[in-house]
Amino acid sequence: MSARMRERDCWIDLRQAGEWRRGVAEEAVHLRFEAIVSDDPADLAGLPPTVTRVLVVTGAELPGDFGDADLVLADPVRHGDPARLAGEHPGVRFGSRVDVTDAASLDLACERVRRDELTVLRFHDPTHIPLEIVLAAADGADGRIVTEVTSIDEASVHLTVLERGPDGIMLRPGGPGDATKLAEVVRRGSPDLDLVTLTVTGIRHVGSGERACVDTCSHLGRDEGILVGSRSRGLLLCVSETHPLPYMPMRPFRVNAGAIMSYTLADHERTRYLCELRAGSTVLAVRADGRTRPVTVGRVKIETRPLLAIDAVAPDGEQLNVIVQDDWHVRLLGPGGVVHNSTELKPGDELLGHLPGRERHVGYPIDELCHEL
Repeated sequence: MSARMRERDCWIDLRQAGEWRRGVAEEAVHLRFEAIVSDDPADLAGLPPTVTRVLVVTGAELPGDFGDADLVLADPVRHGDPARLAGEHPGVRFGSRVDVTDAASLDLACERVRRDELTVLRFHDPTHIPLEIVLAAADGADGRIVTEVTSIDEASVHLTVLERGPDGIMLRPGGPGDATKLAEVVRRGSPDLDLVTLTVTGIRHVGSGERACVDTCSHLGRDEGILVGSRSRGLLLCVSETHPLPYMPMRPFRVNAGAIMSYTLADHERTRYLCELRAGSTVLAVRADGRTRPVTVGRVKIETRPLLAIDAVAPDGEQLNVIVQDDWHVRLLGPGGVVHNSTELKPGDELLGHLPGRERHVGYPIDELCHEL
């Protein structure tokens, strides 16, 4: 299962929240976080049943009273195997918590993720290689992995390690609002887009102008590209350069997208002009079946080239247009992932497109009168 389809947990750690402790906990409850964590049972008292109350054991011995904790995180070396602890304390779940600081603790983490129902990991060094190793070791195991982070940026990185990331993120917040930011990062999805079949009505040579090649930091699929259009209400699917060319090598990271004033989707809601994209920007990659993923732009190459205008119509009568480089190797996708060389298109050919359905102001959808001709 791909990372974007998996459900991820949001945990908030109150241990260093200080004066914000109560407010942070209320924020997490409101956002329906999966767990609230503390080393003090008093912090967990009175929390609603919608959240898992997690007690971290910090001493050498287990406390005599777990309070209202639903889950206790213990050190498997100091406190014992979680399965054994659960048998000794009916009604309380136990998980492992491992600080990964060296080779020995990394080996322990790999062992626990293969055995335990839940493992919470903290990585101390500024490298993601230990997390990669643990995730690889856990492949095929039934347990869940939660990693501790101290910032939203760190959470974003953890979620993408080995293209899968952990099953949950536990954040030590810097203050109120961080729980909201974490939820936005962890729960951000890339839902499918509804693609429609368009019918080509004509192609025209329209002189020269500047076109943009969008070079991404990803290896794009053979049925994958980006949506491009002259009008915000209708975009056509321009395919990546993943199909053989007789005179040059393939560029599987590239989409020869279109004229610089064209719209594309930066995400599911917001459009960008191609000329606005920069290194580090995000653009939405779209497959012929509507699956999507955000990809990072590595560079945009803008060069003067002959241009070709392609006109098409949607089933509902919406008129669409895209202006691309006037060359055979610029391609668009049709239903079923059929690849069309742009210069060989003719009226009646079918292409794939998307109809966002609303006008745009600085890229955001808005309901207002706007005619695009």
